[in-house]
Amino acid sequence: MKLTRKMVLSRAKASELHNVRKLNCWGSRLTDISICREMPSLEVITLRCSPCCLCSVNSVSTLEPVSQCQQLSELYLRRNRITSLTELSYLKGLPRLRVLWLAENPCCGTDPHLYRMTVLRNLPNLQKLDNQAVTEEELSRAVMEGEEVTAPSREGTGNGRPELSYALSAMDTTAETPGDRLSFGDEEEARVDGQLSLKPPAQDRFPSFPQREAASSLKNRDNVLTAILLLLRDLDTEGLEAVHQTVVSRLQALHRQELREDME
Repeated sequence: MKLTRKMVLSRAKASELHNVRKLNCWGSRLTDISICREMPSLEVITLRCSPCCLCSVNSVSTLEPVSQCQQLSELYLRRNRITSLTELSYLKGLPRLRVLWLAENPCCGTDPHLYRMTVLRNLPNLQKLDNQAVTEEELSRAVMEGEEVTAPSREGTGNGRPELSYALSAMDTTAETPGDRLSFGDEEEARVDGQLSLKPPAQDRFPSFPQREAASSLKNRDNVLTAILLLLRDLDTEGLEAVHQTVVSRLQALHRQELREDME
């Protein structure tokens, strides 16, 4: 069922869509919430299903429509049909989002810890996830233990690959799938694929190892950088000054090293 203008105005007791701030549509058999794109003032939206609701369940499968709701602070989506955590990419641009309830969706996979770490890595401003408060310790761990997600593709890629699904990759962690390269980014993946396709068949299996190591090194660097930026929030003026001096000294040392290498 599609969420319509009439349904929204009736439930929110409003006269215009742009005035709607809170919307409760739990247990409404919804599959299409595209009208949310026309509600820029929306702050709280409830699309969850109660545990005892067996018939009138919602079946929302994408978060793209709420990506336009810049005032959104609370999003309740328990027991819907979100199949992939790549949908989190649509929430990254919501600066006020503090509460998210995503439990009991297919995207949660079979590893609760990895699921939570991945959500918090991509949405570090959350204060509550699945009705559980988010701690600073969790945010720090999420940088290292969570997975970075990118926007899902709604169309075929033309290369025979299936659309990335976190729920599927979580079930099989022993085999390499497109999910293993999720955090590399589309550009990096395309570059590696392009290089591999130019290699003779007899050498195809060996050059990939240095490339994987380089990509892994890049991922680790990004993880460390993100962790440092998170920790900087807790430093006072004196601490930040110490960090600044250390960074300046390190940059000077690197510049001197580059000059020596150039001279050689």
